[in-house]
Amino acid sequence: MNTPLPSDPKLLMRSIIQRIATGPDLSKDISREEAYLGTKAIIERHIDPVQVAIFFIALRMKRETMDENRGALDAVLETTRRVTAAVDEVVDIADPYDGYNRCLPAAPFLGPLLAELGVHVVSHGLDRVGPKYGVTARHVLAAAGVAVDLAPEQAAARLSDKSIGWSYIDQAQSNPGMHDLVPLRAQMIKRQVLTMVEVISKPIAGRKKTHFITGFVHKPYPPIYTDMARVAGFDTACIIRGVEGGVIPSLRQSGRYFHYHDMGAEIEASIEPAELGITQEVRAVPLPGSVVTAEGEDEIVAAIDIPATARAAAEAGMLALQGGQGAFYDSLVLSGAIVLHHVGKARNLADAASQIRAVLNSGKAAKRVR
Repeated sequence: MNTPLPSDPKLLMRSIIQRIATGPDLSKDISREEAYLGTKAIIERHIDPVQVAIFFIALRMKRETMDENRGALDAVLETTRRVTAAVDEVVDIADPYDGYNRCLPAAPFLGPLLAELGVHVVSHGLDRVGPKYGVTARHVLAAAGVAVDLAPEQAAARLSDKSIGWSYIDQAQSNPGMHDLVPLRAQMIKRQVLTMVEVISKPIAGRKKTHFITGFVHKPYPPIYTDMARVAGFDTACIIRGVEGGVIPSLRQSGRYFHYHDMGAEIEASIEPAELGITQEVRAVPLPGSVVTAEGEDEIVAAIDIPATARAAAEAGMLALQGGQGAFYDSLVLSGAIVLHHVGKARNLADAASQIRAVLNSGKAAKRVR
């Protein structure tokens, strides 16, 4: 949109709150432009924290409309320090920003794995955010020795480096204004529209195409995510029903995902782990007992030792990238096959899985973790 804020953003926010925070029967929706201006004013620190909390919670309680979602996303896209990498295509993998607390995350290692097959991946996230406050991609990659505090230009440069070919960028670097809201979001407790739109911030794009990959749990989200992906200008999108809302489906049962190409309509697809040679009794990589603590802060916040979990995931990831068999290896095969097929690098899922296994068994992708 790139519309300038009004001379007094506080008056705009007062008007918005008066309409959206009047109870279940009287609350009114706001326009896409108002949602954009309100969110932009918040990110640029023009609004009092109390009013910021009221704005987001009131939207949540009355349920955001598609136009309100789009407006909030418009503001996030405009305020994000976005760059174009010196490669034709980029795959944007957005795993849950609030992390994992029931399994070891394998998705952080899709970057080096797919880079060995010529697919340039960027993943993004942050250190700690609610509601789960689990182990994140940042934690795992840092434990593996990967630089996680690169400026946008530095992160983009890794994609065109033939010896690396993938990257991670943190929200603290791509959108400092958004990142500064993390402490206040903790005080709000409940999810806000930011939880959804921040994963669609598109920090690094390709010269010709940018593909969006994310996960979901609840049924209403695929059409919302695909709509938001089109707003952000993603050429294709793949929304996977994954464990803990991530991009890796269950290892032991039928999975499904929704995808579109060339900004078209989304199509539902299914995936059978057994048809790809995956036979696991677990849904995902189990947490080792050594990382479980006595109790979490509440029933949602992780009852795990975050640094220990990150180290365990980093060790398991490096082992899988060197051909070590197990649930972590199979997780990379399953999700990697979906992505490889989605971006047109494989005839079908079975072919994609074969290509992924060949790379894992070669151990070559491990050399790209640096």
